[in-house]
Amino acid sequence: MAGHSKWSTIKRKKGEKDGARAKVFTKISREILVCVKETGNADPANNGRLRDLIAKAKSNNIPNDNIDRLLKKAAGGGEKNDYEDCVYEGYGPNGVAVMVECLTDNRNRTAGEIRCYFDKYGGNMGASGCVAYLFERRGVVILDNEDEKINPDLLMKHVLEAGGDDFAIEDETAVVFSAPEAVAGVSAKLAELDYAVLSAEAEQIPSTYTKLTEDEHIKKMTTLLDMLEDSDDVQNVWHNWEL
Repeated sequence: MAGHSKWSTIKRKKGEKDGARAKVFTKISREILVCVKETGNADPANNGRLRDLIAKAKSNNIPNDNIDRLLKKAAGGGEKNDYEDCVYEGYGPNGVAVMVECLTDNRNRTAGEIRCYFDKYGGNMGASGCVAYLFERRGVVILDNEDEKINPDLLMKHVLEAGGDDFAIEDETAVVFSAPEAVAGVSAKLAELDYAVLSAEAEQIPSTYTKLTEDEHIKKMTTLLDMLEDSDDVQNVWHNWEL
């Protein structure tokens, strides 16, 4: 898939920033609680989306005991906060497209916070849809290939059988693409075939990229992303900055 290397670099940078375990756990916890509430199913064996979120938690080194306690809490319905999904769109310095996916229990608070970050660091928050057309939502399954033993031809066969439609071998991983709604099924089938699934979720992949050449723009864009990703209400930040 064209542009995947740039997208993967963005994801790795984000992963480095999200390294604080407590903050990562807060974000994933909200996703799990919302998932269980929306599906009414706290059993990962029968809930593909929940299974993928648990894999995401484990890939971020969250202890199994913490995950088990969270599942019991979700199943018991004891979570008092009522989180809702919201997406904010805007532009960073020099027109870099930014999409911010949030889970919040106070939309007004979150909107004000996100707008403040855009304004402070050389960007502006726009109307819904202003940059969404520059991204394509895709299912993305990351497979461990640290030992470089994945056979591309065999993987292509397995990807198609699992319901995926493309893949790329990069660094020490294999990245499998699918329709967003198929990602849980693709992940489960590849796991059954003994591939080590590191993560599986729907992602926003940019179709075009914007370069920043001025030091001031680079500094402001870096700080904007840092502030957005550090917010408890923000789950994911997608952008088309060509790093």
